[in-house]
Amino acid sequence: MHTLTHPGMVELPELLDRLAALRSAGKRIVFTNGCYDILHPGHVDLLARTKALGDVLVLGLNSDESVKRQGKGDDRPVNPYPVRAFVLAHLESVDFVIRFDDDTPAQLIEAVQPDVLVKGGDWPVERIVGRETVQRRGGEVVSLPLLEGYSTTALIEKIRRTAPR
Repeated sequence: MHTLTHPGMVELPELLDRLAALRSAGKRIVFTNGCYDILHPGHVDLLARTKALGDVLVLGLNSDESVKRQGKGDDRPVNPYPVRAFVLAHLESVDFVIRFDDDTPAQLIEAVQPDVLVKGGDWPVERIVGRETVQRRGGEVVSLPLLEGYSTTALIEKIRRTAPR
């Protein structure tokens, strides 16, 4: 099987080096995170609007183990980390994809120190993990409305209902 790689799929030391250079050039760093198991228009729309809030978008992507602990089902993620990261790294809006293994991206946000932290509208600002880290530096925390009618969980349920037994 072909190894799925992309220059935007990075480990933390490389990410921090590249962000330092971008910050020096005056770039505004935006961070968001999620599982992004089966990519759908809601994801693409949210990532495009997230990127529009700055210059560089860092996407913290849950590891497979982290997704399993989210309680989304024993068969999740449907797509393993390398597949999810590869697809996301190829989106025009995403500059960097970085894995995190914890239940929340709090430590990753602490390391990245983004100027803007974004989650989808199902997360009220006061519940967004990493909010204090970003606000302490004078950064912005944003909850963007979701594009209605799209959900990975609903998509999986539809596939289950319509798949031949």
